[in-house]
Formats: sequence, structure tokens, C-alpha cells
Amino acid sequence: MITDWDDAYANGDHIADANSYPGMWSQQAAAFRETLIAAKRAELDVSYGAEDREKYDLFLPENAPKGLVVFVHGGYWKAFDKSVWSHLANGPVAKGWAVCMPSYTLAPDARLSKITQQIGAAIDHAATRIDGPIHLTGHSAGGHLVSRMISNTSPLSPATLTRIKNTVSISGLHDLRPLLKTAMNDVLGLDDQEALQESAALLNPALPCSLTCWVGADERPEFVRQNDLLANIWTGLGASTRAVHAPDKHHFNVIADLAEPESDLTACLLNPINPEDT
Repeated sequence: MITDWDDAYANGDHIADANSYPGMWSQQAAAFRETLIAAKRAELDVSYGAEDREKYDLFLPENAPKGLVVFVHGGYWKAFDKSVWSHLANGPVAKGWAVCMPSYTLAPDARLSKITQQIGAAIDHAATRIDGPIHLTGHSAGGHLVSRMISNTSPLSPATLTRIKNTVSISGLHDLRPLLKTAMNDVLGLDDQEALQESAALLNPALPCSLTCWVGADERPEFVRQNDLLANIWTGLGASTRAVHAPDKHHFNVIADLAEPESDLTACLLNPINPEDT
């Protein structure tokens, strides 16, 4: 039985040298952007709406894109922006895919329901720029957001939704109700109704649906539970799903393999689940 919900969702408190990760991510991201800018394969700060943070970066492969990958960042909907994660586009870009990385308005300036709408608008906008299939991935709060995109109450246009062929929720938060018991909800401002309507695990998948829930094996038990929960429920609702526990990975390094073209995580993102294998 969980009695300390704040600790259950406190990742940094249980990771050695946790404070070193944001600076490292920012340095790696900046170096990647410089390389792609020099190659004229980066479009930065593309506006998908009128608000300050309604912008995305688009990274392009050397040749015509095979399709579009969208990565949505985490930070409990209240921290970070697109500039911290650019290097995670390297794996898909090296494999011939365009990668869109959106920012969104952070809590408390936006409720989660508004952030969901913003991510939908970003994906719809990027979909007009890049042809072909669309694959979604996101980390932590970003895992929540990409899972929402493929639910039966998705904010995506029907034309965009039909192009989504694969989704990988990395350390995603799929049932938001436990967060009502945490101190961070003073910032998020979730209430019972919004927690219900924004929790992918409490919604039906938009079918057909290929979904992998990917979590570090060394993550907090709540993140492992949240990961397996969505894969389990949506399997029973007709989606093709799988749950993966990545060995020797915690919440801060579980995303690192997206930067590696030959990693299992990049392969998982770029290759939809074969329904015959589920």
C-alpha cells in the first residue's frame, strides 16, 4: 500500500547524480542542433499556434523522409521545453525519418486538457509538412500526451489520426488520478473530472492501434505499474500492445537510446507491432 504519493512519483530522489542530467541533455541537444543547422536540415521555432510556446523544431534526414516521428517531452507538464531533447531525434533521423519536437504551455499557465489540445495542434501542423506514416513517442508526461493522441477522444484531425501507425509511450503516466494525492497537483490543478477525461487508461484506443509501453526496469514502482497498466487494458480493447521493461534503465536514462540509430528503442519506435505477434 502506498502511503507517500509524493515519494512514489519522485524520480530524481532515487537516481544517483540526478542533478547532472538536465545540463548534459541541454549540451547534447545544442550540439545536435548545430550539426543539423549546418547541414540545412533543421527548421527551428515553427509556429503551430499563436501562444509563445506553441512552436516546434523539425529535423530532417538527408533524403526524402520515410515519414514523421513526433517526440513529446516530459517534466510533469510543468518543466522543460523542446530545446533540451533535440539529440533524441538522431536515431530516427539517421534512419530516414523527419522528427518534430514541440513545446507546449506549462502548468500552471495551462491545464492538462489545454496541453493535450496543443500537442494535437502541433502534430496536425507537422503532418501538413511531412508525408507518409506518423509515429509518436514521448517521455513521462510526454508518454501521457502521445497516448492521449491515439485514444477515442483524440484531439487530432481524422486525417492525421489515420496516419498514425505506431506509438511508444516511454515511462508514461496513463492514469492521472494518483497525482491528485501529490503536492505537484498544487501546480497542475487537476480535479477529478479532468483526471478522468485525460487518463488514457480510462479511455478506449482509437483503432487500429499499435502501442508499446516502454519503461526502465529500475524505475520507481509506480512508473512500472503505470506502464504495464495501459498495455494491459488496451490489449483487452482491441489494440496491439506490448510492455517492455528495459534492463538497467532508470527514469532519466531510459530515453537515451532514442539517440542511437541501432538501438532496440529506436527499432521499436520505427516498426509497428505485428498484430499476429501479440
